Amino acid sequence: MKPSRHFTAMAIKPRTVLTVIGARPQFIKAAVVSPVLRQSAREVLVHTGQHYDAALSGNFFHELKMPKPDYELAVGSASHAVQTARMLLALEPVMSREHPDVVVVYGDTNSTLAGALTAAQKGIPVAHVEAGLRSFNRAMPEEINRVMTDHLAARLYCPTPSAVANLAREGITRGVRLTGDVMDVAVRMMVRDADVPGRYQVRPGGYAVATVHRQENTDDRTRLAAILQGLGSLPWPVLLPLHPRTRRRMAEWGLAAGDAVRLLDPLGYGDMLSLAGAAGAVLTDSGGLQREACALGVPTYVLRDETEWVELVQEGRAVLVGAQAERIRSAVTAGTARPRVESLDRDPVGLMVADLVQE
Repeated sequence: MKPSRHFTAMAIKPRTVLTVIGARPQFIKAAVVSPVLRQSAREVLVHTGQHYDAALSGNFFHELKMPKPDYELAVGSASHAVQTARMLLALEPVMSREHPDVVVVYGDTNSTLAGALTAAQKGIPVAHVEAGLRSFNRAMPEEINRVMTDHLAARLYCPTPSAVANLAREGITRGVRLTGDVMDVAVRMMVRDADVPGRYQVRPGGYAVATVHRQENTDDRTRLAAILQGLGSLPWPVLLPLHPRTRRRMAEWGLAAGDAVRLLDPLGYGDMLSLAGAAGAVLTDSGGLQREACALGVPTYVLRDETEWVELVQEGRAVLVGAQAERIRSAVTAGTARPRVESLDRDPVGLMVADLVQE
């Protein structure tokens, strides 16, 4: 007996996947996942506007050739509580209108938590990309976002074996997948061949790249001053693209970075990868950039007291230097980080998309 037309239409209807993004690392990951996802599902892309600065948001969409978001919520800057509350209020009617089969969230930002919480409250399955990472520092807002999102998620895509183990210790085993890291795919796809170091009149291997943006560093005058002092004591020129928050704090507190440190406007992703990939060292408090630098085989020094990417530290590819000027100087000048370029032995994008489109 032939199936009815109604049955046939229902059988071939693509799943609707609503993706929530709002910050630089999420744009990058979505840029490699969305094209593959859209081959077999209807994706609704929602940009919360958590990164409201054009250099940090709009330019990334253009450079990464991402589709225009279906919804731009424009929540802007505020405290964690206010920003998350604005996202919840804005996301709820979007999900009611679109009726997604699953909501995808990335990483550990307020956008991540807001997307997961809104979906869970509406009974929509949550898929968390980059699940299971832990710094074990509950004073960090990002850690709270990671933990809560993982406990709300129905599908948890883990980049590393230790992430899977972290979830198991918290009693989460159902829906867990070891996929590998989407960021590795993005780095390989988007690294540029342009002579970006030459643009800044530095020679490959003869300079360092630094970024400082996390609240624990930018909102603590002592830590920020010590980091700037440490960067200024390095034996190379240091190129420091400034996050708007960091620039404001430096101006507010009258902090200077020293003659060897060159303050830059935020860079596009391709330029940042090229600059970091040719550097003698990368110093950062960014989870994304420390992962990217290690993937590129660059000595990496983490301007935090702990990191969610524990394997990088265990393998010696990244070194925790915190916010102590002398510790920063001595670690970098001694070359304590041991870089290596890793092989990509999984297809994280393919594994995730295949799982997402399953009924």
